[in-house]
Amino acid sequence: MMIPYLVLVFVTDIVIGFVSYGMLVKSRTEVAETGIRAALEQTRNNADYRMTEIQRISDLLFGNLAFQQALQKHGDRLEMYYTMIDDILPQLNAPLDLYGSPIRLTLYAVNPDIGETGKQYADETPITKSEYFVQSYSALKNRTWFQELKTKSKDTNVWIQADTDHQLNNVSHIRKLVSFGDYQTVIGYIRITVNFDGLLSNLTKYPDEQGLSLRVIDRANDDEVIYSRTPSSALKKDEAYLNLREDLEETPFAIEIQVPHDYLNKDAKRLQLTLGLICAISFVVMGAIGFAVATLSGRRMKRIVSHVRSFQDGNLDRRLMMSGNDEFVLIAHSFNNMAASIENLIQDVYRQGIRRKQAELEALQAQINPHFLYNTLSTISSLNNLGKTKEVTEMVKKLSRFYRLTLNNGQVLIPLHKELEQVQAYLDIQKVKYADSFKVYVDMEPEVSEVRIIKLLYQPFVENIFKHAWFGETIAIRLTARRVGNNLELKIIDTGIGMRQETIDRVRRSTTPSNAYGYKNVEERIKLRYGHEYGVQIASVYGGGTTVRLQLPIQTEASEMNDEPSYTGKKENK
Repeated sequence: MMIPYLVLVFVTDIVIGFVSYGMLVKSRTEVAETGIRAALEQTRNNADYRMTEIQRISDLLFGNLAFQQALQKHGDRLEMYYTMIDDILPQLNAPLDLYGSPIRLTLYAVNPDIGETGKQYADETPITKSEYFVQSYSALKNRTWFQELKTKSKDTNVWIQADTDHQLNNVSHIRKLVSFGDYQTVIGYIRITVNFDGLLSNLTKYPDEQGLSLRVIDRANDDEVIYSRTPSSALKKDEAYLNLREDLEETPFAIEIQVPHDYLNKDAKRLQLTLGLICAISFVVMGAIGFAVATLSGRRMKRIVSHVRSFQDGNLDRRLMMSGNDEFVLIAHSFNNMAASIENLIQDVYRQGIRRKQAELEALQAQINPHFLYNTLSTISSLNNLGKTKEVTEMVKKLSRFYRLTLNNGQVLIPLHKELEQVQAYLDIQKVKYADSFKVYVDMEPEVSEVRIIKLLYQPFVENIFKHAWFGETIAIRLTARRVGNNLELKIIDTGIGMRQETIDRVRRSTTPSNAYGYKNVEERIKLRYGHEYGVQIASVYGGGTTVRLQLPIQTEASEMNDEPSYTGKKENK
């Protein structure tokens, strides 16, 4: 037996180790990939937000009437100086305080009376802080990239790398300013420059040794690379990469990232070594345990197997004689007891099954949900603490009436109108708690008022309305009873939250009454009393309410008198 046992342990260890290694590596790879994807998506969102903010800044300057009028104003040097101080520079400085990252805002004014501020070749230096400049349109109009934009009529609302932007890893937003007088006269240009490292801060924080390659491409120019961050470690080896890409909305740019697979599963070798060591130790330990168990218990196991085979052949007079206090002695005693009582058990099983069914029916008929009593007593205690003695007295009276109607002197069958009185007593108790927050409508045909039914059919479903269906400030409940052919149809209708179809299916499949919203209790009692052709149906629209339909036979007094004997005989025949 040891050889197949050791083979089984060895194969099991190999399979478990292999599966565990694959799952751990896959899990580690998925975690790393998810983190990279999340960082890329967050970076895309941040870049979209910041570039949208830049667009908003240019829109504000374009639509600012006072700013436009100041750009078109003419006068002497002193008057234009005050215009710069009061009307132009504050409009340029205000967006800088609102934008979170360093940006460079440059105004190219066509009006020659507007003076210049700042360095003339500021765009050739890195952006270290937020700053603004005012320059003459003449400093812009002769630049090659600007002439190309004008030729293509793309000199407004465009993202471009101009001048030294590519070398400095910058990108600029160009916006043409026109006069509101004719919407054609050009009064200047706004250029807002931002650094890619600021836009892609989430991904640029990854260390170079992790091998992540990051770049920004221009989709409008055949995926031209306008920004690249490739660590030196990624250039030293030729390996497979995970390529991820996110497009920046409302811009022609996209972010691409390459993640080496070695980074995604960098812990694979360590996991492989650890799992291999664990599997080897497991094999040694399990082999030693198996050898010890086989040596110590082999003889007793053979004796037990021999007696079990004899028992299977019908020989019930053999007994196992063992001494000690281990598990084999317990097995021997159990075997002896089983052999001695097997014939009695064969006879008792059938009788116990019948008694169990009878007890089940009686328990279901007498079942009353204790949570309602607990909640009512809690409400009474709260009212008493608040000094509302009148409400306490009224609540106790109604609770007493409810249980008097519920117990009904131990009778199982009660007239239908008594059942409705019992439900009304329950609702009266709820009114003390909920005041006028719910409405109840009763629609019962007079001819079925005296029909006798098993009690507590309405109340579990009405209680479920308060526990599960009520979701707004008010709710309406309708109770109906009518004759349909030779059957009695009872309905409980509410305007509550309703149930989805999967919830209804789960209620029907549930084997525990407490987990089935009272459905199982009533369903079991109806079927035990009247047969499987009767029962409970549920129809519901999620958000539109629920209808519960109960179908019972309308029995005569003669049928009621003969019902119990026929039921007992039926159980005995099963």
